[in-house]
Amino acid sequence: MTKSPAPLRRPAVARTLKALDRTIAGFRRKHETVALVPTMGALHAGHLALVRRARRAADRVVVSIFVNPAQFAPSEDFASYPRRLAADVAALAEVRADLVWAPDAKVMYPAGFATRVAPEGPALAGLEDKYRPHFFGGVATVVAKLFGQVRPDIAVFGQKDYQQLKVVTRLAADLDLRVKIIGLPTVREKDGLALSSRNLYLSPEERGRAPVLHRVLAECADRIAAGRPIKATLESGAKALARAGFVLDYLEARHAETLAPVRSVKDGPIRLLVAARLGTTRLIDNLAV
Repeated sequence: MTKSPAPLRRPAVARTLKALDRTIAGFRRKHETVALVPTMGALHAGHLALVRRARRAADRVVVSIFVNPAQFAPSEDFASYPRRLAADVAALAEVRADLVWAPDAKVMYPAGFATRVAPEGPALAGLEDKYRPHFFGGVATVVAKLFGQVRPDIAVFGQKDYQQLKVVTRLAADLDLRVKIIGLPTVREKDGLALSSRNLYLSPEERGRAPVLHRVLAECADRIAAGRPIKATLESGAKALARAGFVLDYLEARHAETLAPVRSVKDGPIRLLVAARLGTTRLIDNLAV
């Protein structure tokens, strides 16, 4: 007679710094390593892949869930951003997360809060920062706080937000935060669309067209790798996106580490990065050449 599988253990949920400190101290007393996966919730398979990667890298996995107001402009979707903590905690049980750190805004930004991080370097590459100038200051500030609160040995981020990954990596190195940053390749739907919480905003018709974004990126990468001129290739890609109904913010070829502009494959490893709107939904993606 086969035994039924043991019931999944739901991760503990900390809502205050005192509760967080108590749990992290318990891990440290046992000399356990800690990995952090920062998220804004509305978890999908891409987030869960980050947790699985963290599980392989450390003894304990902490997932933060915090919709960070500091990285939203007044015109953006902070109020409507999906929030579903109970469902997220249940999903995290499936991937064996140990702790969910879910503070509210008053815990993260208490009365009198007056210090913000102003990143430079990859944060001023003329990509996301050109269209969302507030964004990386908000990201760098909240990530610095999360690293100080959780004190992880490792933090895992997705490569889908590629510029953000480079900003966070630089932040950790420049401020001597003693955390190893791991970037996990983008998790995609079968049709190539990068997983994102904002995909929920797409209408069925828009969802049918959305994979064109990745398809155009892949075609551009293949052409550049085959020796085609970068400028002409990206111009052709921009036209293909426009024909599919996208309103393009940028389609750029950049050095994969510094995010500096490149003119040819001789300039170093190349990353293609794109941001475009489909209806009211803004999608981003990137791909190595």
